[in-house]
Amino acid sequence: MPQQLTIRVRPRLALVAVLLLVAFVATTARAATAATPLTVAQAMGTQNSSVQAVRGYVVGEPVATTTVNRSGFTGDLAVALADTAGETSTTKMVYVQLTSQWRSAWGLKTNPSLMGRQLDVTGTLTAYFSHAGLKSPTAISAVGSTPNPTTTSPTPTTTTTSPSPTGTATGPYDGTYYASAIGKTGSALRTSLHSIIKSQTVLTYDQVWNALKDTDQDPNNANNVIEIYSGRSIAKSDNGGGVDQWNREHVWAKSHGDFGTANGPGTDVHHLRPEDVSVNSTRGNLDFDNGGSSVAQCTGCLSDGDSFQPRDAVKGDVARMIFYMAIRYEGDDAWPNLEPNESVGNGTAPNIGKLSVLKAWSAGDPPDAFEKRRNQVIYDTWQHNRNPFIDHPEWVSSIWP
Repeated sequence: MPQQLTIRVRPRLALVAVLLLVAFVATTARAATAATPLTVAQAMGTQNSSVQAVRGYVVGEPVATTTVNRSGFTGDLAVALADTAGETSTTKMVYVQLTSQWRSAWGLKTNPSLMGRQLDVTGTLTAYFSHAGLKSPTAISAVGSTPNPTTTSPTPTTTTTSPSPTGTATGPYDGTYYASAIGKTGSALRTSLHSIIKSQTVLTYDQVWNALKDTDQDPNNANNVIEIYSGRSIAKSDNGGGVDQWNREHVWAKSHGDFGTANGPGTDVHHLRPEDVSVNSTRGNLDFDNGGSSVAQCTGCLSDGDSFQPRDAVKGDVARMIFYMAIRYEGDDAWPNLEPNESVGNGTAPNIGKLSVLKAWSAGDPPDAFEKRRNQVIYDTWQHNRNPFIDHPEWVSSIWP
């Protein structure tokens, strides 16, 4: 009779084998999960500030909480993704912020053919436009394509001007002009910045003409200036009050605080800009907010009975001018205490709205070369003070959390 071979497995070894198998399966599952982007529906349910990859179809350009343009795109600041290419309900979309390094490649105004394309986007899952969103993307690629190595891990555009978390001075003026403000936050930062920027050369209203011809010079034509809202390039000499001429627009409407054109806030070129006479008239003393009807001679601008929305390319510029005025004019030098608020239709009160919208505009449209040059020219040649929110955009959320 053949002998039977009996193999005995020690209980401890069996237990170890089982545990190793379980660990292997769990690790494999986690790896598979990490490698698979979230759907848009999953991303909308995971608004917890985690960094995740999301896959969805480009279905339009978000311009407000419940408004997404599917044609006639006005800017490159954001795209909406959905789980199906034909989705039209904003309740089934996630809004993706396009910071400056992504706009030329992924913005719909520049690339309208992206409509219907499926993208993988990695970024922070958090509200954008007061809607389920993905902000501060670190990678964007079309599904099925090989991402361009030069665009999948861009260098943030603000790393050379933003202080480190410990408050270490990193900007070109942090060790000198802003030295007393570096490392501060909240009300302490506000007080320090006010003390810094209130020291300035005050211009007359007549001097503003020549200042604007310098500060807002067209980089492609030294004989012209760029109108802030319309974006039109117009001859420096074609200024005045006539039809199609340019005049001096007070971005902080001069009736909000009733300071007029007197030397001081009425002549501060940090918020005075060239603009077409008729567009300036349309804006009038309206507060700033999203939405409204199209404005003649101002592509991308909208207005209604109580608010004005500029074109995308200068939304951040407008916001940072408002924030400058609020810090510069605190009511301690015979001028009103200016402050943005959450209202529209502020009338002659020393307030302008809408603060939450202005904060979103500043975050969505960081300072560009034109705005930075303008700040420098004002500092070097005209008023000898700076707009701190151009040099340090992150200070906005520190002062107005």
